[in-house]
Amino acid sequence: MTKTQRYFIEIAFDGTRYHGWQTQPNAITVQEVLDKALSTVLRQAIETVGCGRTDAGVHAKQLFAHFDVMEDGRGKMENVDSVLRSINGLLPIDITAKRLIPVDTEAHARFDATLRSYEYHVHFEKDPFRNNFSWQVRDKPDVELMNRAAQIVMEYTDFSCFSKSNTQVKTNNCKIARAEWALHNDKAIFYISADRFLRNMVRAIVGTLMMVGRKEIEPEEVRQIIESKNRSNAGTSVPACGLYLTEIKYPYL
Repeated sequence: MTKTQRYFIEIAFDGTRYHGWQTQPNAITVQEVLDKALSTVLRQAIETVGCGRTDAGVHAKQLFAHFDVMEDGRGKMENVDSVLRSINGLLPIDITAKRLIPVDTEAHARFDATLRSYEYHVHFEKDPFRNNFSWQVRDKPDVELMNRAAQIVMEYTDFSCFSKSNTQVKTNNCKIARAEWALHNDKAIFYISADRFLRNMVRAIVGTLMMVGRKEIEPEEVRQIIESKNRSNAGTSVPACGLYLTEIKYPYL
């Protein structure tokens, strides 16, 4: 008897050499590589649905995707650990599969996510071991000022000013649960969590907060930028190398 079982797969990846998560016709992506590995191991065509998209060069410490498997009663997925090892054996060194989780047939990696978290890493001294994994800035910004501005960001829900232009979304509203900078000796990390994010949103927010940290604008001016709903008024998008998707939360995981 043939039946369909839905699975969530948790992965992590170094996004340096990929053109983001989502499959594209003329560029290598994480989704393309993952789907090929899954299809080979499970001996059927597998198409994953991710919890969201990441841009080229962005990393993920945790990303979930779901996919359906046609099971014919011969135990293709009986030993999940063995399947996971086989998948990792085919994946390149910069992508790892961490978990396979059987879920309800209606479970959805994108629409069921209740919270998404990102980190943005900045460092202040030249360091060859941080290439592609953090953004080097010449002068240390004022983290206290940036945190004052980050608190202002949390007062709002419409983030049109931080969204990439001409994106096809129904709303630019997001509920931010956390937005703060932490200083760690020779680096700073920006932590941000929300129910959803717009395309390029985190990198645009960081670019705007860095303007505050460099004292190019006052923290209160961030309020005017957000209320303008105009992307050209916000800061430039910071490099992708410092951005990490770090956590996705679901009510049933």
